[in-house]
This record gives sequence, structure tokens and C-alpha cells, in this order.
Amino acid sequence: MPYQIEIVKGDITQSDCDAIVNAANNRFWMGSGVAGAIKKVGGDVIEEEAVNKGPVMPGEAIFTGAGKLPFKMVIHAAVMGQDLKTNDKYIRQATLACLNIAEKQNIGSISFPAFGTGIGGFPMAGCAHQMITAVRGFEPRSQNIKRVQFCLFDDYAYKCFMNKLEQK
Repeated sequence: MPYQIEIVKGDITQSDCDAIVNAANNRFWMGSGVAGAIKKVGGDVIEEEAVNKGPVMPGEAIFTGAGKLPFKMVIHAAVMGQDLKTNDKYIRQATLACLNIAEKQNIGSISFPAFGTGIGGFPMAGCAHQMITAVRGFEPRSQNIKRVQFCLFDDYAYKCFMNKLEQK
């Protein structure tokens, strides 16, 4: 079933989706960046629950409650190991792992940040390519997801993701 893919600029904790995604390490401790913002607004309970479900292999994902946030869940994508480095494979696999969780948990809309582009140091254009390609490839298998959002923090990220989305 086709879904809508949208690119927005803003704060993922303010998303209008059913679930948000945290770009995480494979032990799920929440430091700075997106994880720090989610923990600050949603509370320590999100990190505590996530850490108890780890560790996992990079490229995998888990989900937790959303604490004080208004979402059905937070999906934590292990886009890097303890070395805090990522690559194409981890970004693609983690994106698909998040979509699989959303599908199985009957989530209608999901908001992703750009994976691995902060502390992971991955190039934004490469991230956009991997994530949008994965989202498009998952679409034929989707029954429950109606909308996939990429919620990006700045103009450069927005431009990279928009450019990739506009390529057919």
C-alpha cells in the first residue's frame, strides 16, 4: 500500500506522527543530538527502558514507551556501535528495522531523523540516499504505515533529503 513520504524541518519531539525514531548506539544510552533532545523532553524513563533492551547488533532496532512525549512509542535505531561510527549498511538496515517495528506495531505514521550524521560523522547526502532508498523499497510490504516523515534539523539536511526524494 503506498504511503506518503514527507520532508520537514524542525524538532522531532514536536512531530505530528504516531512514533518517532531515535538514532542510537547499540547499547541505547542517550547522549546528545536527537537522543539528548528526546530524553530531555520525554524523560529518563525512555533511556532506562531502551538500555534494558540492549545491546543489539548495529543495524537493528528496538522500541520503548514515549515517556512524557505524546507518541505511541519511540523506536531506537542502532545506527552505530560503541565506536560511534556508522556506514551505509547500518543506516539502511536500521531504517528497515524501524519500518518493520512500525508495521508490526500498527503504527500509521513514523518520523525519522537523519541517521549517523551527528556524532557518527556520516555525510548528509549519503544518509539521505540510504534512508530514502530503504523507505521506498519497503513501501510494497507496508500495510499499516500511511506516512513516513523525515524531520530534519537544518536547511542543509532538508535540502539533501528533498533532493533525494525528488529523484525518481
